[in-house]
Amino acid sequence: MYEDAATEQLRQRLRHQLSTQLSERIRAHEASGQPQWQETGRRAVAEAILADAAEEYARDQLTNGRRVVPREVEQHVVQTVLNEVFGLAGLEPLLRNQDIENININGDRVFVRYSDGRREQLPAVVGSDAELVQLIRDLAARSGVEERRFDRGSPGVSFQLPGGERAFAVMAVTARPSLSIRRHRYQSVSLGKLRRLGAIDRDLEAFLGAMVRARKNVLVTGGTTIGKTTLLRALAAEIPPWERLITVEDVFELGLDTDAVAHPDVVAMQAREANIEGQGIVSQAELVRWALRMSPDRVIVGEVRGPEVIPMCNAMSQGNDGSMATLHASTSRGAFTRLAAYAVQGPERLPLEATTLLVASALDFVVHLERPRGEPGKRVVSSVREVVDADGQQIVSNEVFRPGPDLRAEPGVPVRAETLDDLVAAGLDADGLQRLGQRWSP
Repeated sequence: MYEDAATEQLRQRLRHQLSTQLSERIRAHEASGQPQWQETGRRAVAEAILADAAEEYARDQLTNGRRVVPREVEQHVVQTVLNEVFGLAGLEPLLRNQDIENININGDRVFVRYSDGRREQLPAVVGSDAELVQLIRDLAARSGVEERRFDRGSPGVSFQLPGGERAFAVMAVTARPSLSIRRHRYQSVSLGKLRRLGAIDRDLEAFLGAMVRARKNVLVTGGTTIGKTTLLRALAAEIPPWERLITVEDVFELGLDTDAVAHPDVVAMQAREANIEGQGIVSQAELVRWALRMSPDRVIVGEVRGPEVIPMCNAMSQGNDGSMATLHASTSRGAFTRLAAYAVQGPERLPLEATTLLVASALDFVVHLERPRGEPGKRVVSSVREVVDADGQQIVSNEVFRPGPDLRAEPGVPVRAETLDDLVAAGLDADGLQRLGQRWSP
């Protein structure tokens, strides 16, 4: 508790000064072409801002004949503000709980979803809507390589928390500010780990691994929070370490560049929003085009959600075999309709026939995720579809793994002979090939 109104006024003034000046200093630092500040560097800048602001406040108090806050109280306030900004306030205990996957905050109402599918309402993490907005601004300002605004002029913001969690917040267009946090429980994951978790069986593990090593272009699909990014990480773990990867994301989430052993040559790029003057925007579509100029072995798009589908397909069909992306879709077949819908949003304005031809020439496989029946906390690969060709406005495909009774993938139509040759050359072993052959047999 603060001792009196003067101390609370100091806290409010320091919070305001730090909130406005820290973002400005970060932007100026990055605009000068200097390396990005790490957390310790940003905290040092924040300490300097607070020291100047506290001195200015004391000077103003003396000038106006008002009581100066004692030095020890001032230092306590400075440290409290630092902890508020560089900590996670009331979010800290929720993020420490590894069983919590999703956190949704609507004003003072907090709802969480656990890894086993349970949902629960928990006590508030902030005292008011204004505190929630300020917390979101603080987190967004520290989140990435550039400013992420959050105000009435920019009422939605997407960013990454220090632990890698993905956050999205909205204000002004809702009755109360809202914050949604999605946690990836498995930052480091492999196909073997997914098998042990029950998401795939041994035959599918061997098939997917060979698919990546054979440099097949893959689209991972499924609903919201189904585990598409986790599966993409697991597939990427099959990529040889000497390959150069360029990742393109709306918000940093994949984290392939953080593992210098598995992926030593990675350039991770993040889309940039417009500044307060409406300038400086860099879209995912533009980043994909840039990626093609950076000598990639593979281009990985965190999530296709718009006109970047055209440059992505161009990347996949112009020698960057083995590229991957994720897409929201309710079925593996429905992914083709969603891709066509996104393609018409681009400046190319391709007719549907040209779009389907481009998609068919770019994609090799669609891998779809579902929640198995009766197991709300689980995610499983439910379908694997091989793209064969385009026929007018339709994509021709074979569902080589299809949903079984519980929605887990089971062998369906055999892959084409030339595809099977590629998978065998990429290491699909004789035992796995024999098992798949037996299961694919009529």
